[in-house]
Amino acid sequence: MANARRVAHQNHKLTIFTANMPLPTTVLLASVLKPLDDTRMLGKFGRALASRLSTHVHVAGRLAPTPPNLPPNLHTHALLAGARFSMARVGAQWRYWQLLRQLNPNVVIVHAPELLPLTVLWRAVGRGRQFVYDVRENYALNIQTQRVYPAWARGLLASLVRKLETLAATKAAGLILAERSYADELPFATPARTILLENKYQPRTDETPALPTHRLPVPDEPLRLLYSGTISELNGVFEALEFARQLRQLWPSVHLTIIGFCQQPAQLVRLRTAVAAASGGVSLIGGGTLVPHAQVVQEIERSHLGLLPYRPHPSTARCVPTKLFEYLAHGLPMVVPPNPLWQQLVERYEAGVCLDFQQLGSSHTLTADFLVQLRRPFYPLGVPEEAFWASEAEKLHRLMDSIQ
Repeated sequence: MANARRVAHQNHKLTIFTANMPLPTTVLLASVLKPLDDTRMLGKFGRALASRLSTHVHVAGRLAPTPPNLPPNLHTHALLAGARFSMARVGAQWRYWQLLRQLNPNVVIVHAPELLPLTVLWRAVGRGRQFVYDVRENYALNIQTQRVYPAWARGLLASLVRKLETLAATKAAGLILAERSYADELPFATPARTILLENKYQPRTDETPALPTHRLPVPDEPLRLLYSGTISELNGVFEALEFARQLRQLWPSVHLTIIGFCQQPAQLVRLRTAVAAASGGVSLIGGGTLVPHAQVVQEIERSHLGLLPYRPHPSTARCVPTKLFEYLAHGLPMVVPPNPLWQQLVERYEAGVCLDFQQLGSSHTLTADFLVQLRRPFYPLGVPEEAFWASEAEKLHRLMDSIQ
């Protein structure tokens, strides 16, 4: 009897111990077009969630080189290896469904609207399944205004996406908005179930804190300009080329580096022609291939002046570009267009100058007065804390705590 009581007591203690241990949690982050090394999906969400106790994180997206030094509980899975517009995207849906069945995650964070139908279905056919929708863009607005799709299809696709998002929002455990403006633009983003996680900068674990560039070199020394991120006409890549050409008349040793991926083949052909015509004054990194984000960061660190020559457009007017946070976090002075939202951030930290890139051309050229603006000191108070992801990571952890 004494032995029986001892065993029961030991079992009782064991039960209490296991009840206080956190249960293993599996989280799946998924997109079709975002690469596996995507800065938001893997670099921010993935790494933050992998730091949680007893949590296994899986990232699914477009095939890309796996970033080095991933924690052992952070894994990647390729959903798409083909082109953006190809039948491979249909196969990506099948691979996503297979991954849901294989991993049986506790929580899925969906980073693309095209994965919402299968995610809603997966939630409906199982118990205790939760998903969160990360709204990275105002997709309906972008479809209607960016001319990526044929004109006859834009209205239909935009309406379909908006209805799909609205339905999914009623089933989701929460919504994440990448931009503050989406709270006003998206009718399905009800405040009670929505949080804002902006695209602020997440440093690498081995990254040395940046020292701001307080002053640019003098005009008889080399000046390295940078255009980084998505390469497109809408994002102002050709305005960047014109800016560099004109500035070279005043600052002979100007060199422009363009680094990123271009999704429009016709624009890439035009860009390569312009780069060749610049006679060594412009370098193109990537273009037709994806570029690891670590390489983009290296270019930011070695540059003197970052360019944000976006063309005025409804899809970007109320958004803060990721590169703006990246440049702020590295203390890189920048040139921004007259967008009130961006100007406010730049002026707050004395991080750059404003220029209407759309006025550059035969009727308007850069003058010596612009050089005077570039000679002013930048970042007098140092690199701003507001530029970093740490504050957003805390909000992500609180969201996960509330739904697990």
